[in-house]
Amino acid sequence: MQGVGLVYVLLLLGLICPTLFTENQTKEKVQEVSDSNAGAYEGTAEEKPKIALTFDDGPSAECTPMLLDGLKERGVKVTFFLIGQNVEKDNNCEIVKRMYEEGHLIGNHTYHHVEITRVSNETAYQEIAMGNEAIKNITGQEVEYMRPPFGLWQKGLEQRVHVLPVMWTIDPLDWATGNTDEIVNKVVTRAEENDIILLHDCYDSSVKAALRIIDLLQAEGFEFVTVDKLMMN
Repeated sequence: MQGVGLVYVLLLLGLICPTLFTENQTKEKVQEVSDSNAGAYEGTAEEKPKIALTFDDGPSAECTPMLLDGLKERGVKVTFFLIGQNVEKDNNCEIVKRMYEEGHLIGNHTYHHVEITRVSNETAYQEIAMGNEAIKNITGQEVEYMRPPFGLWQKGLEQRVHVLPVMWTIDPLDWATGNTDEIVNKVVTRAEENDIILLHDCYDSSVKAALRIIDLLQAEGFEFVTVDKLMMN
């Protein structure tokens, strides 16, 4: 974090200029960093810094399959926090099945995307239980993690529903812009070891940004993992 503070100070002083990673510049930057890091992890037991990508509000029939294709191509596993009613839409169950079969971690984002601190304890419990059930009906596995909408959580809930809430450390507010370059830059200029990045797989711009973020941060030596791997540290 000290490094981030130094960059911020330098920016204020006008001593450096931030790099804006457009799509073509992303490719150039990936190649440049890859070349400079060639062999950096060979012949050493040093572990790569870990970082997690998470996606809320899916699955999306339009966008999630494209994201899954890109993740498979890159050999990257991420975490999806799904809305129960979206899971049960149309053929979205096949998308969820694919997520599970391809090794991604699947968590709950409530059934109707409700702010659980604004409803009764019983309603909050039902929202989580229904979301869990929608996912379990497809994967056959108990849901262990959830992302509370808006990051608001009632501390006693996990004692009843047996899920762990997962927050985030980087939020580029991708839902508020369709500018892929902006999303990419907000993430890659702040990314540090053990960060949890919040994105949404229901926007085309966010999916495109996610894949470019992966390319850039992998070139810098980061390893993408599911959030359970970070929470076990």
